Amino acid sequence: MAFSIHPGAWKSVFAVPSTLVDSHIKMASPNQLKVLLWALRHAEESFTHEAIAAALGITASDVQDAMQYWVQVGLVAEEVPEQAVQPAAAEHPLQPEFPLAAAPITESLPPVPPRRIPKPDGLFIAERINQSAEIRFLMQEAQQLLGRPLSPGLSSTLLAIHDDYGLPVDVTLMLLQFVKSKGKDNTSYIEAVARDWAEEGISTHLQAEEKLRRLDEINKAWRKIEQALRLSPRAPSAREERYSDRWLLEWKFSPQMVREAYDRSVDAIGKLSLSYMNKILERWQREGITTPQQAAMEQKEKTTVQKQSKLQQTTYDIEEYERMSAQVPDLLGKE
Repeated sequence: MAFSIHPGAWKSVFAVPSTLVDSHIKMASPNQLKVLLWALRHAEESFTHEAIAAALGITASDVQDAMQYWVQVGLVAEEVPEQAVQPAAAEHPLQPEFPLAAAPITESLPPVPPRRIPKPDGLFIAERINQSAEIRFLMQEAQQLLGRPLSPGLSSTLLAIHDDYGLPVDVTLMLLQFVKSKGKDNTSYIEAVARDWAEEGISTHLQAEEKLRRLDEINKAWRKIEQALRLSPRAPSAREERYSDRWLLEWKFSPQMVREAYDRSVDAIGKLSLSYMNKILERWQREGITTPQQAAMEQKEKTTVQKQSKLQQTTYDIEEYERMSAQVPDLLGKE
């Protein structure tokens, strides 16, 4: 089926930047597109977040998020209020809260390389997306993989992961798939994982695969500990992952031995303490205790030594009492 435009049905028209269709219509969310089209239609008028929200049937917060997206990609300019006193409002009508960026000049100009800044802003990100097919691919695939439009903060983080941390696009996408599978795909966690990978020197597809294999082993180790300690299923913390790696994968303890350490922790301090359990397991690893039977024998020997020590202490106290008692008549005799 073919379609054609019917200009005769138009009562009026307004300009839409070509780059909206060429570069952003696939990545932008419905709310972002609606907000921008409404703003373009009312570009010569004064409007607020609330006015747009009421016209489109969305919240003011949704409008703010949408406008921030267009600021980020460079189609909307966010003005900073001037410090000088403004003339009376009657003489100078209010400008839109987010004035639209000027239409691009058709005259061809030589491309200017984007400037690198510590934290990429919206303009820089837009320049990188427009000038780099690799960055454009990263942003598009990340949005599809995560199943949501990229926020300004996440877009900035992804660009920093690529430019600052040096992670290639394929490695970054593998990282995103990993955090998505864990249900922890927020911006701060993504950045933390990327920083760890960069510090470990992970820069190739094979290295990323090996890292993910290792993380899968650690996750399975935690699940075994979770079952041994009868904990409710949940995502482990970074500290719990480190202990899982150490106890089951490095020191080769069985889940039964971890349970034994847990029981002793509860007996000693009345609660679960991973650090206390680690001290017990570290001592067992150092002394070559690897089975529950060996741990029971070690505990029996320890109890025997403690009883003997207590008995010796009691004997010493009795002897001291008898020695002091023997001096009492002498003291009385001196009176």
